[in-house]
Amino acid sequence: DASASAPEQQYLFDISSLPEAEEVTGAELRILRALPENRSLALSREGTFHHLLLSTCPSQDGEEPQLLESRAADILDASSSRWEVFDVWEALRDWRERSLSGKLLCFLLRIVSDQSGRLLPPRQLGFSKPRPQPHERALLVVFSRTQRKENLFKEIRDKIKSLGSPHFLEPPDPGQEVYSKRRKRRTTIAARSGSRGHGKKAKTRCSRKPLHVNFKELGWDDWIIAPLDYEAYHCEGVCDFPLRSHLEPTNHAIIQTLMNSMDPESTPPSCCVPSKLSPISILYIDSGNNVVYKQYEDMVVETCGCR
Repeated sequence: DASASAPEQQYLFDISSLPEAEEVTGAELRILRALPENRSLALSREGTFHHLLLSTCPSQDGEEPQLLESRAADILDASSSRWEVFDVWEALRDWRERSLSGKLLCFLLRIVSDQSGRLLPPRQLGFSKPRPQPHERALLVVFSRTQRKENLFKEIRDKIKSLGSPHFLEPPDPGQEVYSKRRKRRTTIAARSGSRGHGKKAKTRCSRKPLHVNFKELGWDDWIIAPLDYEAYHCEGVCDFPLRSHLEPTNHAIIQTLMNSMDPESTPPSCCVPSKLSPISILYIDSGNNVVYKQYEDMVVETCGCR
């Protein structure tokens, strides 16, 4: 949070939560470059062409900053906000290989005028406006390869601990206006797609049904940045005899369904469950207040089957 006239900006990241066992394959620093608030000031005597210099920060033991990237930039080349992406894999790799004691990784951004060679205030040129929204904050994106599946419940549990809120996982109050509208909308859709005619509702065979997940309605939009909603789907319906081949039943499910058709009282039917799931990527703020982008497996139902 440097002042508007500061000639450089520092970006600090707490990477203590980065698992040492994971193989890191790349790292990027992404900084939002908005349109300058005062365009006439940005287009002063320094001209429109500048150089962006990204380096590591000077260390406390006097080690010189390491220049990571230098690139040309033109104030007039953008009509809207854009992300400047810097490759910082070398700095992160050195930090891990040297097993540095500090938990903070620091980057330094400076902007040099091509015309005069002077340092220019980054904020004056649209970098890091004061009090940015979560989706506008600088990001350290780390690419890693791991053998284990990321567990979303672990992130939720850690978030509960950091907030000290035992009610974090409680469902929304049914009396809330948003919840009531959503419930009413679902009821209307259900009524419209209900059974034909009157009397007992017809049983539908096992198939994929809509399930729209809205993190904002769950009250999680204060830590999940994107996506705020997604289509998860769910499996619903009966697995009766004879089982259809597209449901890809297991041999056990086939036998169980056959036994159920002969004697429903002694053997329950097989269950309609997801047979194939796909991942989604989530951008969120973790318990250490870091912005994290991770892929979570098994978040979307692709197909359903009888098991």
